[in-house]
Amino acid sequence: MAAPRSFLWTRRIVLTLLTGFVLLPVYVMLSSSLKPLSDVSGKFRWIPSGLTVRPYLDIWDTVPLADYFVNSLTVAGAATVLSVTVAIFAAYALSRYDFRGKRVFAVTVLSTQMFPGILFLLPLFLLYVNIGNATGIALFGSREGLILTYLTFSLPFSVWMLTGYFDSIPRELDEAAKVDGCGPVGALFRVIVPAATPGIVAVAVYAFMTAWGEVLFASVMTDDTTRTLAVGLQGYATQNDVYWNQVMAASLVVSVPVVAGFLLLQRYLVTGLTAGAVK
Repeated sequence: MAAPRSFLWTRRIVLTLLTGFVLLPVYVMLSSSLKPLSDVSGKFRWIPSGLTVRPYLDIWDTVPLADYFVNSLTVAGAATVLSVTVAIFAAYALSRYDFRGKRVFAVTVLSTQMFPGILFLLPLFLLYVNIGNATGIALFGSREGLILTYLTFSLPFSVWMLTGYFDSIPRELDEAAKVDGCGPVGALFRVIVPAATPGIVAVAVYAFMTAWGEVLFASVMTDDTTRTLAVGLQGYATQNDVYWNQVMAASLVVSVPVVAGFLLLQRYLVTGLTAGAVK
């Protein structure tokens, strides 16, 4: 049965309004990034009177954006790799083996998501400072300390999500791999991991996006040499003025890696987020 004509028009109108609502901030950012500072600071115009690419050239000189970019890429990439690697082993153990304390461990991992991240800010700060004073290992103000911090957020969710995804993979695949001579580790990497690629990609995207855009811990746990992009964007605001056109340009540049990665991995991401939810 064909849908009523009124329903089709209503759907088109609603989707058009939602699309305009989503794209409106992007248009404001893009148009503002192509204006001189005097135009951005004045009355907003929907159609720019003059366009310039100068803000995209100045963003690299006003603040050390390239250094911030390297710091963010290093921290987010390392946190993602570590989170996915540890989550694969932990989720495989929870999914395939029965051991004492399994239920308590699973509930504990999931319960960590109940607490807001700001509760861990002061304990982690004191922990890093005391470790540095006792051992000389400089975790506070370093990339390594920030990587460990991001693991506290991404790892529990990654373990929980991959456990559900591994549960949806038939155990007969493990048994067939063992018949062919594979041990537990061989079955994991030769059979389970390839079958769980969508779920692993979804976990990796989540971990990367969490680390890439985090502001609170990055503003406290870093210094001038280890500052990330999310915090470095504040450098475009000085005591005398705010370079709004450069802020918009830098924001668009910073968003490119995440948007490009999301578009490239969208198919795996959607599959990974939904397949493990239903057994």
